[in-house]
Amino acid sequence: MAELPLEDVALTVTAPDGSALAMRLTDSSGKINRIEVDVPPASESQSPNPDQRPYTVVNLFARKENYEQINVYSVQIFAGVTTEQNLEFIPLPEFPEAWDRAEDFDTPPQNL
Repeated sequence: MAELPLEDVALTVTAPDGSALAMRLTDSSGKINRIEVDVPPASESQSPNPDQRPYTVVNLFARKENYEQINVYSVQIFAGVTTEQNLEFIPLPEFPEAWDRAEDFDTPPQNL
């Protein structure tokens, strides 16, 4: 199966409460401009407190016409680390009952 970058994929990054943090469209190479997210200091991940997460959690929603939607929940963002999500879009069949299909992914918490 060919893996080709998709242009004009609509990406929305949200906080866990659903508030939008950023929206972007992919370029011809399937990339977006960097999104800055507030995160706890890196020192908190060196000796974690069990009552606090040493990372920020966001959700990612990706949409492209004629492809299944992709929903990625609980993406963990750490200080000083660039987080990349390589998404594999599945073309939709030409049947109307399949037009709103989505792939959901839930990232489990880090075992720190």
